[in-house]
Amino acid sequence: MIAERPQVISIIVACAGAGAIGRGGDLLFHISDDLKRFKRLTMGKPVIMGRKTFESFPNGALPGRRNVVITRQADYSAPSVETAQSLDDALSMCAGADEVFVIGGGEIYRQALPAADRIYLTEIDAEVPDADTFMPEIDMTKWSVTEASAYMTDPRKGVRYRFVDMVSR
Repeated sequence: MIAERPQVISIIVACAGAGAIGRGGDLLFHISDDLKRFKRLTMGKPVIMGRKTFESFPNGALPGRRNVVITRQADYSAPSVETAQSLDDALSMCAGADEVFVIGGGEIYRQALPAADRIYLTEIDAEVPDADTFMPEIDMTKWSVTEASAYMTDPRKGVRYRFVDMVSR
């Protein structure tokens, strides 16, 4: 149990069919509107992620945000990053924040889902049979959709997607 926690714990994730979120250490799709939404929502807020997710960023720490990386490697360090041994530790480190974003990967999402207050989902209308990282299933009896956009099509990727925002019941 988290001794102290941020006021709001939010998960932000882009999922294709079957909860697929990644392949080979990268996102499945780089959708411009999704990336812009991610930046707009997370800017100025702490972001919590696993080590593998952090290491997938080509430019290191996300600028304009407090970057907290969860790792079991006690001596792990990277520029502009704070480390935590567990999700509970990371959330305690961010206890003064009004909102914190959990940004992946699959195992960190699995741990965060029971404690989360909000989910910002980009629902991608595609099947990715070779995906190797997944978001756990969201039990919709525990969540209420507060906003859902119409489906849009990314002009570069040709993939349909929509934004779905949820709050915990």
